[in-house]
Amino acid sequence: MAEEEATTTDQQLRLFIERVERMEEEKKGISDDIRDIYSEAKSQGYDVKIMRQIVRLRKLKPEERKEMEMLIETYKAALGIG
Repeated sequence: MAEEEATTTDQQLRLFIERVERMEEEKKGISDDIRDIYSEAKSQGYDVKIMRQIVRLRKLKPEERKEMEMLIETYKAALGIG
């Protein structure tokens, strides 16, 4: 019985590992696709660095974004950056 449990446990572990490996491959593929999109945008004259910042901003909730923008303005004012 203990051997049977170990075999089941081993199989379950292998299945978890294989699922993670598949997801890692998919993640790599998606990362490559995103990189291609930015490359295409850059070739058409868009500023990729700014695009990445906009994507990060759009992930924030409106109140988080407003707070961050206020802090940036506060810090810029403190440093004399116009």
